[in-house]
Amino acid sequence: MSMTIPDTGNTPQKDTGSMPTVKQNKGGLEGIIAATTAISKVDGTAGRLIYRGYDIHDLARTSTFEEVAHLLWFGHLPDQKELASLHEKFVAERTIPELVLHNIRELPDNSQPMDVLRTAVSAWGAISISGKPSIDQAIAATARFPLFLAAFNRYRQGLEPLESRSELGHAANYLYLLTGELPKEEHVRGLNSYLVLLADHGMNASTFTARIVASTESDIASSLVAALGALKGPLHGGAPSKVQDMIHSIGSVENAEPWIRNAITTGGRLMGFGHRVYKTFDPRAEELREMARVADPDNFLLAHHVEETAQRLLDELKPGRRLYTNVEYYSAALMNAVGLSGDLFTPTFAVSRCAGWTAHILEQANNNRLIRPEAEYTGPLSETFVPLSERK
Repeated sequence: MSMTIPDTGNTPQKDTGSMPTVKQNKGGLEGIIAATTAISKVDGTAGRLIYRGYDIHDLARTSTFEEVAHLLWFGHLPDQKELASLHEKFVAERTIPELVLHNIRELPDNSQPMDVLRTAVSAWGAISISGKPSIDQAIAATARFPLFLAAFNRYRQGLEPLESRSELGHAANYLYLLTGELPKEEHVRGLNSYLVLLADHGMNASTFTARIVASTESDIASSLVAALGALKGPLHGGAPSKVQDMIHSIGSVENAEPWIRNAITTGGRLMGFGHRVYKTFDPRAEELREMARVADPDNFLLAHHVEETAQRLLDELKPGRRLYTNVEYYSAALMNAVGLSGDLFTPTFAVSRCAGWTAHILEQANNNRLIRPEAEYTGPLSETFVPLSERK
């Protein structure tokens, strides 16, 4: 997510997706309640994110991605037996059908990984998914997202995809499949916490898109493909690599203030600043800041200096705006530290968010009502029809 300086995210009830009254707004559906959910709560005023009652800070510091996925899908944190069972199910699903591998292999090496992931999920869904969305399908999809990405990443380097290692967790196996090396423990911890932090975030654009598709009684793969299309956009999940580009463009501590001041005064963009919901610090950004500090101290110094400088200049030049770094700002620093290329940042967001998307798809499907909002028509009402031969 970026900020343009001058002008500047329980089970459904029967009426989920309907709008009992038409509420005027400026666009973007701010303030419109489109569904009820027991999955996560975003408190933008207090700067809190809660997954099924648990504070995100506690989960990010103490839980694995698998535990959080279980929480989102089943409604409670797993005990040791339940966690072991979920790991076994993940391991069993760590395969790619040959047809899907063929499709990935035939895509050009310069394809965007988000496009590759969308294509792979669609192809996999065409041959593997049928019937009403289920938890088994949610597990199958979530297990395969990192495999699809890693396979393409290997192919574009002239290498063959690797077999998953059953002893590795979700984050560690993803890093192994990308590099062919057992990852460093600090990299696994950093990526695992990232996956926990990004697993769900209320009724954001991609989740809403997934629920709309699910509300038509379409299949889980179609809902996920639609969600991926929404996440790709730079106003939603497509900004982390652009944060990295901005930091590289600034280049040094000495250049930070003149670069940022120029961007603010000329209407440029500060990537990774501002959020549609949070009016204070994004709690995910707070966790990622500390992880980035540990994972890559040298690069963190410049990123942190840019954050502090931008905040000071925004307070000076745009007072009262309350614009802070969002989750994407330090996501870039952390993912760069664990060795991911910039074009894998947003797809890795999807690796995490697949758990939340599928939880919302299941919630929608279990007590469904077609999501069909109203639109306020602003065009003419009384035009006179003129036959084609008489039009001038």
